[in-house]
Amino acid sequence: MTFTTRPTLRGTFGMVAATHWLASQSAMGVLERGGNAFDAATCAGFVLHVVEPHLNGPGGEVPAIVATADDHIPKVLCGQGVAPAGATIAHFHDLGLDLVPGSGPLAATIPGAVDAWLLLLRDHGTWQLRDVLEPAIGYAKAGHPLAAGAAATVGSVEELFRDHWQTSAELWLQGGELPQAHALFANPAYASTLERLVGEAEAAGTSREAQIEGARDAWRQGFVAEAIDAFSQRPFRDSSGRDHSGLVTGHDLATWSANWELATTMEWNDLTVAKTPAWGQGPVLLQALAILDALGEPGELDLGTERGVHFVTEVMKLAMADREAWYGDVLDSALPALLTKPYARRRASLVGALASDELRPGTPQGRTPRLPQAYAGRRGSGQDLSGTIGEPTVGATGRTRGDTCHVDVVDRWGNMISATPSGGWLQSSPTIPELGFCLGTRAQMFWLEEGLPSSLAPGKRPRTTLSPTLVMREGRPVLACGSPGGDQQDQWQLLFLLRHLAGGMSLQEAIDAPAWHTASFLGSFYPRTMEPRSLVVEDRLGDSVIAGLERRGHVVTRSGPWSLGRLCAVTRDPDTGVVAAGANPRSMQNYAVGR
Repeated sequence: MTFTTRPTLRGTFGMVAATHWLASQSAMGVLERGGNAFDAATCAGFVLHVVEPHLNGPGGEVPAIVATADDHIPKVLCGQGVAPAGATIAHFHDLGLDLVPGSGPLAATIPGAVDAWLLLLRDHGTWQLRDVLEPAIGYAKAGHPLAAGAAATVGSVEELFRDHWQTSAELWLQGGELPQAHALFANPAYASTLERLVGEAEAAGTSREAQIEGARDAWRQGFVAEAIDAFSQRPFRDSSGRDHSGLVTGHDLATWSANWELATTMEWNDLTVAKTPAWGQGPVLLQALAILDALGEPGELDLGTERGVHFVTEVMKLAMADREAWYGDVLDSALPALLTKPYARRRASLVGALASDELRPGTPQGRTPRLPQAYAGRRGSGQDLSGTIGEPTVGATGRTRGDTCHVDVVDRWGNMISATPSGGWLQSSPTIPELGFCLGTRAQMFWLEEGLPSSLAPGKRPRTTLSPTLVMREGRPVLACGSPGGDQQDQWQLLFLLRHLAGGMSLQEAIDAPAWHTASFLGSFYPRTMEPRSLVVEDRLGDSVIAGLERRGHVVTRSGPWSLGRLCAVTRDPDTGVVAAGANPRSMQNYAVGR
């Protein structure tokens, strides 16, 4: 029997795995009281806004993939807000900027998370809004033990808050002091915002659906939109070193809403793997699986060997190169061609014995790829990101820091959801005092260069890194998983899926196993750096494996024995009804619960 840090939980009633135990247990409480997976996930989403404020917030976004017990076709819940009407490349150039700042109001897209969670609850939930929001309101009003990461994040931006973001200082430096890890921390302004949403909802009608629509109206056209509109016009310091006002208006909020769309799917190993469309990076996971298949590797590749690490790394570089050239919120998407077997075979032929230092996008259907002009200037310009306020994921030492959340839920009826909330971090932008939260900075993922799939344009979604995963077998959902980690999300998920689905490891074994990733492509976050041939590894890979990787030309950074990935996962066997869950031990914060 293989030792694991935690048991793989197994039962028949329901399972939740999330990046904070309070969210997991709150969601499980919903299941215990008769709610379904979507009631539970919505509850967890709002709790995460409160208890992981440095990793997500109401001003951020959430993509999710769901399959219901009645309709097994996987659907994507798009809670990724678009660029506001005033967000043009010309506007940023007029301000003297060649990159969207990583922090401050100028980098905000329309906040999408709250509307998306409410849409999920309306369409697939069963509970009243008041009951779903009760745990989040309680933690915001009475306080919760502040996560150590949140306290540390406030400490890292203390000077910025004191000197430039006074509204944030009023919330996070109460009494002029830094918040202490694990001390009770309350956000009464956000509690009041949620209570007012409930009040507006119940004033809108007696039916559950009418009440949820009333809350959506209050958010998109009522008091929340009015406060965002007024505050966004105020200039604040951002990561460009200058003060800029924001572009999000009340009209922007009123004219956008979360929506449903079909997932992007690929058949693999008698399974169907579902991801977001190419406005997210999720399809890189599908491409990587297809290229590995073309190499004849998935069933044979030993991920504990030098050869296994090398092949997976080189395959992911090719998928990420295609992300840079072809992914974005565009109508003429190259994605269908990128996922064909002939294309995967052509890409597989590029995998060699040595580490590549090039960004090598392909030519689907003979189309010529185009990379950002910044590629030439930034190639080889890797730098420590720890001083920026974008979404830092890997510093010069290889140490990862939290940046996003995740929650997976499966219930006894067979409903399943994988959701990756992010953005609106407390360090993103100044706090809107009457609302108790700030806007996000997802627009930093656009390029200020015309003609790219991920070029900035009003009404366009940024090419986000947020990447939930749902896996189907014979048309029925069997696994939901995901991980925070920006550009690393699909790299870590690939390792997990190969180990669990192809290698036969249990959920917890696959989560615990040594992880690695590369940054040998243009980063998605300000300042958009690239580190050719980089390979960040957990020391547990072993000295001989690491030495072999260095001989192959990888520039290896050891990140410690337990440092990479924050995976969560739940499963359900549709034949027996047995459910299972696992959660990452590395951050000492992920938590799986169920029975």
